[in-house]
Amino acid sequence: MKKIALWMMTPLLALVLGTANAAPQNDLVLGTGDVVKISVYNNPDLNLETRVSANGAITFPLIGQVSVAGLSAAAAEKKIAAALVSGNFVKNPQVNMLVTSLQSQQVSVLGQVNRPGRFPLDASRNLLDVLALAGGVSAEGGDQVTVMRSADGKATKQVINLTDLFLSGDQPANLTLSGNDVVYIERAPRFYIYGEVQRPGTFRIERSMTVLQALATGGGLTQRGTERGLRIKRRDAAGKIEIIEAKYDDLVRPDDVLYVRESLF
Repeated sequence: MKKIALWMMTPLLALVLGTANAAPQNDLVLGTGDVVKISVYNNPDLNLETRVSANGAITFPLIGQVSVAGLSAAAAEKKIAAALVSGNFVKNPQVNMLVTSLQSQQVSVLGQVNRPGRFPLDASRNLLDVLALAGGVSAEGGDQVTVMRSADGKATKQVINLTDLFLSGDQPANLTLSGNDVVYIERAPRFYIYGEVQRPGTFRIERSMTVLQALATGGGLTQRGTERGLRIKRRDAAGKIEIIEAKYDDLVRPDDVLYVRESLF
């Protein structure tokens, strides 16, 4: 299959993600800080817009405090209706709750995206949905995404290759995100090329990039350049620089420095 650079896929990713189906708002789980708008059919005096307090409750007319944190909007509607009936306030209440501001369920998207920030999970959102909300991966972004989350007091980290996910459609890897998850897109790995090339400088490493492809990225050789004696300066595991005689089909590694020598003839 033809290789596709992630930055080239970003508009397509956003298009695909924009068509994702959102879960009904009644499936949202309420939490501290959420703002809800409540109405009771044919009882305008009971209409209310309020925020879920730090103790996870709201104060509703006639019935007082109602604990709603951890409930879906639908379950909270039923709880309020049951309290109105048990208190003999309304015989057959039809309660409707709308979440107008979701503060308790937010995910942070950081790193190389076009619009980093915190985004409310106002529906069931997976990893690709949230990246689309953040404007997609920027031109500087790589194809590795790290998802950090906390469950049962333990922090976990999962690294996902977005190119593999997009090309294979691996749904388990397209994680469903939860409140307080952190999504981080790393900067794409880079290599350096200098000497007798048309465009010396720093460039991103595409997937499975070879030395020959790296030379092409640098615009090819100048008239004085030679294909002989291509060298790569690379740090080993101990951090020591080693010089490698490069072949065209060698793979380029992050932070490699390619040097093209001048022809002696």
